[in-house]
Amino acid sequence: MYHHLILRVVSKLLIPPILLFGLYVQFHGDFGPGGGFQAGVIVAVGFILYGLVFGLDAMRRVAPPHVVRRMLAFGVLLYAGVGIANMLLGGEFLNYSTLASNPKDGQHYGIIIIELGVGITVAAVMIAVFTAFGSRTPSIKDTDW
Repeated sequence: MYHHLILRVVSKLLIPPILLFGLYVQFHGDFGPGGGFQAGVIVAVGFILYGLVFGLDAMRRVAPPHVVRRMLAFGVLLYAGVGIANMLLGGEFLNYSTLASNPKDGQHYGIIIIELGVGITVAAVMIAVFTAFGSRTPSIKDTDW
């Protein structure tokens, strides 16, 4: 039980800053490098590190598959919803100028919401792919070696 103690302690210390950095990249993406895709990858890495160190069952308790699937759908719907809202307000699909009375503010709000949708979707897809590949049983048992 204690042969991975250092790895577990270090990962518990690293995961919160990884997730916090993912949020920073997400919400700083409209002012500098970064954005939804990069933030989604960083947040997913935090969960994947947790799954690698503590096991897939522990990761599934933290991020249950039904929640991951809902995040995936929510991110896509958020992205598409902004485009549809623009069309309903008389604009083009992803021209965010109609989201606020000032076109510049509308552009700012639109890109933040779009990037949030992308970040949620990318994180959910990466977590889902990791759990899908990680849950497969190996073709050769460990005892065969």
